[in-house]
Amino acid sequence: MSKSQKPFRPIRDPFVVQEAAGVAIRDRLGDLTPEDDKVLRLIGTHLGTLAAGDLAVYAQAGFERTSESWAARKQGITAESSSRWAGAITKGTHDQYALARRGQLAHRDKLTDGIRMLTHRLSLPVGEKGTKGKPGGYRSNSEWFHKSRRLHILRSRLDHVETDIATGRVHVVRGGKRLARNRHHLKAAGLTETEWRDRWDAARWFLSANGESGKRFGNETIRVTPDGEISIRLPNPLQHLANRPHGRYVLSARIRFRHRGEEWADRITANRCVAYEIHFDVVKQHWYLTASWKRPALQAIPLAAARAGGLIGVDTNADHFAAYRLDPHGNPVGNPQQFPYDLGGSANHRDAQLRHALSQLLRWASRIGVTAIAVEDLDFSDGKTREKFGSRKSFRHLIHGIPTGRIKARVANMAAEQGLSLVAVDAAYTPKWGAEHWKTPLTSSKRAMTRHDAAGIAIGRRRPRAPDPATDETAPHPPE
Repeated sequence: MSKSQKPFRPIRDPFVVQEAAGVAIRDRLGDLTPEDDKVLRLIGTHLGTLAAGDLAVYAQAGFERTSESWAARKQGITAESSSRWAGAITKGTHDQYALARRGQLAHRDKLTDGIRMLTHRLSLPVGEKGTKGKPGGYRSNSEWFHKSRRLHILRSRLDHVETDIATGRVHVVRGGKRLARNRHHLKAAGLTETEWRDRWDAARWFLSANGESGKRFGNETIRVTPDGEISIRLPNPLQHLANRPHGRYVLSARIRFRHRGEEWADRITANRCVAYEIHFDVVKQHWYLTASWKRPALQAIPLAAARAGGLIGVDTNADHFAAYRLDPHGNPVGNPQQFPYDLGGSANHRDAQLRHALSQLLRWASRIGVTAIAVEDLDFSDGKTREKFGSRKSFRHLIHGIPTGRIKARVANMAAEQGLSLVAVDAAYTPKWGAEHWKTPLTSSKRAMTRHDAAGIAIGRRRPRAPDPATDETAPHPPE
């Protein structure tokens, strides 16, 4: 390797991804009466007010969070609801705070990356060209000036974030920051004030109940029987609305979970805990019930066992999955396959497109009889900052368009449902080596190969590094 070339970075070994233990299923609450709708709205509004107040106190409490303060908060909420509702509200507050805290730390890292890149580029002479892996100086004095102003802005934002982190304070908007901002831009959002108010109120309701093993059907607050009857333990101020003894209200709707219904029925019959959440979709004007629980964590199988039946190497791109089948020895078999998706439009459309493409990929894998899928363990946390690529907006949009987060959240569980193992592979150099070693040899008059198809082969063939006896103490050594 010449001195001018960038040295290769170490490549992480592939590994088998462990299946997530959480399960969530949802079904619509149909045939609700106007009285049912009224009661659900009153419960959601009352508990939502308590949840908002608890979150406001907890988010500004600094690091003064002890079991005593938790008990005091729960005791105050219990007087306005019940002990179990108070437990669900305080737990939801802790979960929301933890999520905001992780986002706060990620925001700090992003600001730090941007400041570091701006400082580097501002230190270079105007017009100086960059090298491979290192951007150069800015193109003009005007751009240099604007970037120097931006550096001051990022430093000011970082100071505020560091102060919040040091004091333990987070900024959370119940109902969502985007929806809150839409209030000031109703025309651009395509909403009237009444429509916005309905969405805002529904987003701030609280209708979640934690499960409890040993209790009847696994939940005392929102109880669902095997035949689908739903009863809710009303908060203390709403006890007068009860239509059953002991302050319970039974909905006229019956629930029927079509997906994982037998697994759910087995749990509640054995009185094992199941958490429930009732949600109102303002656009569709429908109520939904979500049931969730945890399954025992299963030990992931060894990597060699996952590869024993052959696998599919998948290259993730901004608009499609490029997949290639490999036999147990790593040889490509058949022709490449592509599974397109469109990530434009609304969030629901993007999610549906990605789910559809993954479903097609997994069905193809099951049909051809492989036992595993190898995907890139992508992480663009350092590469997504706008300061690194400057005016290269198209490349920034390409990086942002690759759905790394959604894939990580979906593909492991979807593959497990099909009985397939998921192998995560370091993405380093896979497009380069795939194009160099596989694109040309496999291209023929009957087979068209792209760079992405060849990258799928490189992904599927990646193996763990062999131990180095000189540096690895666990590697076998020759006899002396």
